[in-house]
Amino acid sequence: MSLLARIQSSVRAKLLALVLLPLVVVLPVLVAILAAWGGDAYDRLLIYKVRSDLAVADGYFERVKEGVGRGVEMLAASSRLARALGGGRPRELADFLQATKHNLRVDFLHFVDAQGRVRASSERLPAGTALDRRPVVRDLLATRRATTLLDIFDAAALGAIHPDLRERARVPLVATRNAVPTERREETRGMVISTAAPVFDERGGFLGALVGGLLLNRNLDFVDRINEIIYPDGSLPFGSHGTATLFLDDVRIATNVRLFRDERAIGTRVSAAVRHAVLERGETWLDRAFVVSDWYVSAYQPLSDGAGQRVGMLYVGYLDAPFRAIKQWALAGVVAVFALAILGATVFSLRWARGIFRPLERMNETMSAIEAGDASARVGGVAARDEIGLLAAHFDQLLDRQQAQNEELRRWGDELDAKVVERTSELAESNRNLREAQRQLVMSEKLAAIGELTAGVAHEINNPVAVIQGNLDVLREVLGPAAAPVKQELRLMDDQVERIRLIVAKLLQFARPSEFAGYVETVAPREVLADCLVLVGHLLKRGNVAVSQEIASERGIAINRNELQQVIINLLVNAIQAMPEGGMLRLAAHDWDEDGRPVGVALSVADTGPGIPPEHQDRVFDPFFSTKGQNGTGLGLSVSYGLVERYGGRISVESTPGVGARFIVWLRTELAE
Repeated sequence: MSLLARIQSSVRAKLLALVLLPLVVVLPVLVAILAAWGGDAYDRLLIYKVRSDLAVADGYFERVKEGVGRGVEMLAASSRLARALGGGRPRELADFLQATKHNLRVDFLHFVDAQGRVRASSERLPAGTALDRRPVVRDLLATRRATTLLDIFDAAALGAIHPDLRERARVPLVATRNAVPTERREETRGMVISTAAPVFDERGGFLGALVGGLLLNRNLDFVDRINEIIYPDGSLPFGSHGTATLFLDDVRIATNVRLFRDERAIGTRVSAAVRHAVLERGETWLDRAFVVSDWYVSAYQPLSDGAGQRVGMLYVGYLDAPFRAIKQWALAGVVAVFALAILGATVFSLRWARGIFRPLERMNETMSAIEAGDASARVGGVAARDEIGLLAAHFDQLLDRQQAQNEELRRWGDELDAKVVERTSELAESNRNLREAQRQLVMSEKLAAIGELTAGVAHEINNPVAVIQGNLDVLREVLGPAAAPVKQELRLMDDQVERIRLIVAKLLQFARPSEFAGYVETVAPREVLADCLVLVGHLLKRGNVAVSQEIASERGIAINRNELQQVIINLLVNAIQAMPEGGMLRLAAHDWDEDGRPVGVALSVADTGPGIPPEHQDRVFDPFFSTKGQNGTGLGLSVSYGLVERYGGRISVESTPGVGARFIVWLRTELAE
């Protein structure tokens, strides 16, 4: 017997389950929820800390940029530079820039004229070199205001300034786990904090600009200073340590992350997941990330150049393993404490519950004996004087009463069941009759209303139609031969006027079908389908609906042409309306044979709309049934079915929800007798 079956068949098992459920199920679930919530809160605290660390690092980075820009700007406005410029000797100006760059803590200084050409440089950049294409110089020449931005120099530009800068920027790439695969062997570009400050003469005339730059490749003082500010000794518990890194694209160009014990991980690359999020999507990464060889709680922020292009990243983070180990130990401690508490409470509860189990078991045994046919079985006296003892005594008394009343209650129950079944059957039959009568009454009222309205509708529509037809005839007489270019259009107008008259007649026909009959002729399916497509062409274009045709039958159909056109157009309009977002409308004509003998033609109209639910397929041809709500009258398919049926044919429907619907019109080549 399964555990669930034993619980359901035993009072003792149910009481045990009731006692143990809070201890062995509810409390562990609460512990699991607490552990999950605590772990999540702990992780959020770690992410919050690294977010704060990134804000500090970003602030320091901005201060470095501001410091470079402010130093160059102060030098540009200084009297020392004015004296050096006043001497008029480029060599002395270059020496002055060479001596001053160390005080400004930059790697190069240039003085460019108002056209952006170098007049003097602290390095080896030749006089006359055009720098007007560098973003910082271009912005200054346009605004004549001091500008500081992040710029990327290629190897040639760095080598032109000084070979040492080109060599310092060169970073051999190191194969890195989880990084995006690349065929590059080294990074030769340099990330530079570029700044330019305008230089004016004593009259305010613009003389040129002082341009400076600080190369960040292998700038270990920069990343070490960030690390000292954010992660000083003793700031991270549990043996964790912090790191800071500057990236050019996805390559570490300055870092204190270690590849080995004493070797920095310069040239290693960031993981593909971080690159995609930060460099490609421009997001700030605040999560755990794999850094070179271990997992760190990490923060990556994209860095952009003066044109707004993402060119690198600023990273700070700290080792995740110590924090993860502490979290696991803390959770394990909480679980162990709760497990001991649950175990002790379970043992105590089981011993205390034994005084309840035995009387209940005796009552259960008594009930089993009575069910087996021993009506004299009783619980008898029990030692307990609590509610359980009182319950056992009352139980015996109830058994005595039950034995006397059992037969009488059974008899009453049988009589009541018989009466309930009888009245329920009568009520169900009455309800069915009432619903059918209501449906017939509503249908009769609707048909009667249509019969009363059709005469007035016919009169009101036929009068303007007659005026239109008369004016068309006058138009032909007045134009004479000049009407030849629009002969086809006039014919179509005549056809549509006639179609309006026929539609009115069909409305009357729906109300009194026995009084109307159409003129029968032999109709070619291909011509009727072609005419119908012309008439619904505007709906096809507006609804973005494509049309495919498969005309595989050349048999003629015995039917009134206008009535068939009315049926096909109704099916086409329904199919187009079923595809509001566009789709494929499929038209087909195939031979209809039965028992090897030709009968007629099967015309089909199929769409790729949502289809018709199975519960509606049997009702689509009922009058006034519509799935279009207020947009439908429920008469189109009913009238179409009546028209086709009059000529010995029928209409069938096939539909798969979600795939589309197909209506097939079965028409005979000869009218059935």
